[in-house]
This record gives sequence, C-alpha cells and structure tokens, in this order.
Amino acid sequence: MSRPRWKALAAATALLAAVAGGAAAPALAAAPAQAAAHASSPPPLDAAALRGVVDGLPGDDLTGVLVRITGSAGQWSGTSGAGDLSTGAPVRADGSFRIGSISKVFTATVVLQLAAEHRLDVDDAVQSYLPGLLPAAYPKITIGQLLNHTSGLPSRGGEEFWGDGTNQWFVDHRFESWSPERIVTTLVRGREMEYPPGTAQTYSGINTFVAGLIVEKVTGHSFAREVRDRIARPLGLRHTYVPAIDDARLPGPAAHGYLTVTAKDGTAARADVTQQAAWPWAEGGMISTAAELDRFMGALYRGRLLPPAQQRLLFSVPDVPNHRNKNCEYGDNRACFSMGLIRGALEDGTEVWGKTGSRPGYTSGMFATRDLSRRLVYSVNPTGLGGAESSSVMKLVTTVFGPLAQTRSNGSA
Repeated sequence: MSRPRWKALAAATALLAAVAGGAAAPALAAAPAQAAAHASSPPPLDAAALRGVVDGLPGDDLTGVLVRITGSAGQWSGTSGAGDLSTGAPVRADGSFRIGSISKVFTATVVLQLAAEHRLDVDDAVQSYLPGLLPAAYPKITIGQLLNHTSGLPSRGGEEFWGDGTNQWFVDHRFESWSPERIVTTLVRGREMEYPPGTAQTYSGINTFVAGLIVEKVTGHSFAREVRDRIARPLGLRHTYVPAIDDARLPGPAAHGYLTVTAKDGTAARADVTQQAAWPWAEGGMISTAAELDRFMGALYRGRLLPPAQQRLLFSVPDVPNHRNKNCEYGDNRACFSMGLIRGALEDGTEVWGKTGSRPGYTSGMFATRDLSRRLVYSVNPTGLGGAESSSVMKLVTTVFGPLAQTRSNGSA
C-alpha cells in the first residue's frame, strides 16, 4: 500500500535491508536445531559503544530512544532523550509504546494456532471464510498467502485513510478511524490483482487486515480477545493488547510521540501525537513494552506458542521473486518474509529473524538470532514520517549484532 504510514515504514527499514535479508540466505530457513548448530556466537556486547550510540541518537529526527538486549551472549539496556518534552521527563525503560507492524507477528501466530487446531487450513481459500469481501473476479487466495504476503492483493490506493502524507495532515486527522472491512473493500474496489497469488511477494498491510477478519470469523470472538487469551495471558503480558480502533490512549508510563509541523510562515513546532486512533488494528494497532516483546519473542522462537508443523511455517520463506518491496532488495531480489517474520543474515551467515513496526511518533523493532543467543527490542520516537531515523536505527542494529550481509541496493552493510 502507498499510504504514508506504510511508506514511512518502508523508508525507515530500507537501511535495515541487511537485517531483512542476506545475499547468501537460503530460500527456506533451517529447522530450529539446524539453525542453532550452524549459528555463530554473536560478538561480545560493547557497553561503552552501545551507550555512545544510544546517547547520541536523540536530536532533530528523534526525541527518545529505548533499547533492550537480552540472550545468553549478553544483556544490556538503556534509554536516552526526553519522554515528555513539556516536562523534560526521561524515557522510561518500562514504558509502553505503539508497536505498529510488529502486530502482524501476533496476528500470524493466532492464525497458525487456529491451523494447528484444525479450525482452518493455511491452504484454504480466503473467499470461503469471507464471501463478498473481495471482488468476485479475483482468483483463489489462500490464508497462507495472506500471511507471507504473496496474495497479490492490490497494495496501492486508499488515500482517504492517510491523506497527503504530511505531518500536518496526520496531526489534524489522528483521531479518525476506519473499520477493517471498510479499509479492505476500499483498497480492492475497482483494482486488479497485482500478480497471480503465490507467484511473488509484496509486503502489504491489506493481507493482515484480511487475516484478522478471518480470525474473528473462525472464532466468533474479537481479534483483541483472541490475542489476549492465546498469547498475552498465557505469557503474562499485562501491557500487551489490541486497543479498539477508535481508542487513542497510550497508557503510561510511555514516551510521548511528536511530529514536526511547519507553519505557513516557515516556523516549525512539534505536535504531540501520543494519542491517536488505533485503526491499524491487527495490522499495526497494538501496544506493548520492550520487556514484553522480548518475552513474546523468546516464547515464540522456542516453540511455546506453536507446534512443530506451524513453527516450520513461521521460519520458512517462500521461494518467489520480490515485488516492489525495499526490505527484500538484496542478493537475487527474492522474498524475505515468512508467515509472520522477516529473515535476515549477518556477514558470517548467521540468520536473524524479527519484525519492525511504525506508527507516527513511534518506530520499533524486535530481532533475534534463531537460537536466541542475542535478542534486541528497540523503540525510538521519530519526528517525521519519511524514515529519517533509519540511519540511526541502522547504527544501533550493527552495534548490537555485528557486521551485516551486504545489501543489493547499495552494495554495503
């Protein structure tokens, strides 16, 4: 999709392409035991270097930074910048933040759990669960193709939901919300498929909106309830949840999010956008904390949430071409998303798996080596929608994980 929120995410993660995929990465991820056997130990954590990077990040592009590193290869955490510009209060390490598209991992996990329970099959047609949602002329699209972004559904349009892409537009419209059904029907109305399902990969939020609707159809419950009952409660995640689409609150403690708005006379000011409607829902509307995302990631990678068959799907990337997706522009330009995660590689070939997320005022990520020896969760507070913070995030990622595999787009890590 081309709305600024997804544009901002693509821009913010463009420099993370080295984490999003390595040139020598295989088409399918290794099974858990194989991955652990072939993984190299991450470099020792350099606390001084990490402190230098984190302290140096806040500025015009970022107001706050939160970093949490765990795993058997070392632990470190730190914050910097202001959590509230009006009071000067610092960023809290235990603060909540908007996780954006990291929400997709929760959605995929719930869908794969339902598949394990034989309440759906990832090879089932979307149309059999949600008749009338998609145009009748569309071919069969499977649930699995939604999860790994090979559906071919239109990924452009819908400007009524995100306006002209300026900071001012979002500030003025941040309390508006739209239902998932309206978003999907608007995006597909009058538009053709981008390619036959299963033949290419385009990272697009429409897939996860549809997946969330399937969860509700199959269970008869709200998507929020399924995430709560299946993931949050069993793992003791007390601050991780799916807000109502019109709920603009961000529970404290939380770093405030700001956007820089330029007036007609050329003067610039920062508008507080901490409160904003959570309409991205199953696609990008969730709220969590660094500690709870770390706990979720650990449980997910260890197989506590999915049985072996579905765990393999979580760590398997389809062998299809990449189509208009900056995250996968490396090597031979093939797909890099599985049914929930993005696969990357370090310079030594060690695989890194995780997900990034973005909402105005908030950019976050969670990444880990497959054996969980190194885990990273971060949240930063960018003041724009164009991804200007990406170089800062890249500096953090390389300091944590070490040299990254070379990217296709710029030829260097």
